Amino acid sequence: MQTLASLIADMGFRARAAARTLAGTPPARIDAALGAMAAELRAAQTDILNANAADVAAAKAAGQTAALVDRLTLDPERLAKCAEGLCSVAKLPYPVGQMLREWTQPNGLKFSKVRVPLGVIGFIYESRPNVTVDAAGLCLKSGNAVILRGGSEALRSNLALAAALSRGLKHAGLPVAAVQLVPVADRDVVRLLGEAVGVIDLLIPRGGRGLIETVVQSARIPVIKHYDGICALYVDRAADLIMAGKLAINAKCSRPGVCNAIETLLVHRDIADKFLAEAGRMLTDRHVQLRAEPRALAVLTRAGLPASTATNDDFRTEFLDLILAVKVVDDCAAAIAHITAHGSHHTDTIVTADAATAEQFLAGVDSAVVLWNASTRFNDGHEFGFGAEIGISTDKLHARGPMGLEELTSYKYVVRGTGQVRS
Repeated sequence: MQTLASLIADMGFRARAAARTLAGTPPARIDAALGAMAAELRAAQTDILNANAADVAAAKAAGQTAALVDRLTLDPERLAKCAEGLCSVAKLPYPVGQMLREWTQPNGLKFSKVRVPLGVIGFIYESRPNVTVDAAGLCLKSGNAVILRGGSEALRSNLALAAALSRGLKHAGLPVAAVQLVPVADRDVVRLLGEAVGVIDLLIPRGGRGLIETVVQSARIPVIKHYDGICALYVDRAADLIMAGKLAINAKCSRPGVCNAIETLLVHRDIADKFLAEAGRMLTDRHVQLRAEPRALAVLTRAGLPASTATNDDFRTEFLDLILAVKVVDDCAAAIAHITAHGSHHTDTIVTADAATAEQFLAGVDSAVVLWNASTRFNDGHEFGFGAEIGISTDKLHARGPMGLEELTSYKYVVRGTGQVRS
């Protein structure tokens, strides 16, 4: 029987061979493969949704949260969006070979900086099977092979999706090892992938803090982290309060179990009474539990709205649920200070009609994505025009924010001479 270590080693060997093939594959063949993969997803809809239904039933039986079940669930519409995402990626410019810079030195040497694939990507993620498709499409389009390790709760779904993607690659004449899914849920896979020196060029973990920390502590290869999404919405005293209410509802309630949903609502003291009375009612009507610091709690209590006292930990927690920490602050500087102390450098937004205050916030908040008068839910590769994303990096090197095609490449320098020697 094949051991887990030999399984991963074999997958890595085949992935490296596939990556070498992809590096020399014409862009038109890559795009044709993406189209074939999308077609296979559509053709396999029944099998994929049946596999997903089994995963969802098991998650519910195990008492998983509603947010996790939502992230896990596929339906015809979500599966169709997966296929559409592959087609969208196919329409994007091919990044490999792009000229980033050219110049000539006085000695006549001609230099060029050219975009190249990273090689083999290891991708570890939880819950959301649609991510299997996004990661496969982005890695293929950027000339990389990928080894996928999804969560145990989505194993049936991911196996069905990976089988369809493999058929698409085969029909297009590309190596099926370009996209591989680890077919077992053993947790030791995480360690083995992180130890694959010389095989995997970059490891990307996407999931809860426990997963990220496990990967970072054990990995011997480069890692780009997708840490907590402790996102905040700050309502300034110059905000359009109707707009602010709509943004708060969208950012918290549209998909509470995703990383770009807000977990913290900060409100300027001058408009706290008026805004929290109305927005608090809209939020509680949508079953959001409000956890408020003393000033915000007093306002909510006067408005007759249910709320509990927030702890310091509540402002450092990614709830991924219909729970919101609420705080009244003195001004924009106080909002920035709170986000700096308690946020996760993921996504934060300000609602205001005052351009100077907006610019103060945009410059002062050190997050991967900062917004003005827009929902945090826009921190998404699709919304950025990337076609999809493989994750949202909260690192600063080598990628930050939604990771699309460019973030899955590196570069090399090509130097052309006419016999120059260095004196």
